[in-house]
Amino acid sequence: MTDSVTFNAASPRYTLPLLFQGQAQKEFFINEALFRLDALLHTTVEGVAATPPATAEDGQAWLIGAGATGEWAGHDESLACRQGGQWLFVPPRDGLRIYDIAAAQERFFQAGWKKTQSVQEPNGGAVVDIEARAAVTQLVSALQILGILPGA
Repeated sequence: MTDSVTFNAASPRYTLPLLFQGQAQKEFFINEALFRLDALLHTTVEGVAATPPATAEDGQAWLIGAGATGEWAGHDESLACRQGGQWLFVPPRDGLRIYDIAAAQERFFQAGWKKTQSVQEPNGGAVVDIEARAAVTQLVSALQILGILPGA
């Protein structure tokens, strides 16, 4: 007796639903995959919250904080994306980058969400090199503009 052929029902990284020959109602599977892709492509989040907002528009997303409640319970650290009037939860994977609108900076997932902290400019000492201070100030400004460091 031969082993039966088995197929994956979803993609390995973000569980995008896969289609099969002769599958009924393919539009449901395609729409689900498109909703997930829409949520993950150049992802921005409104901010971090543990409780769903009272009002949310389709296309908005949040990073779920620790101790999530309500509809978000059990989805800590996931992305909560409002799609089709429902919450779509996307668990993060190492290497995922998002832009946090509220913090005006990027976040990076590597065994937990990471973000940079504010860097203090040099402001004294026994001898202050004006050129070095100017270079560091320009570097900090450039990193803030790129969203790598939070603004002052």
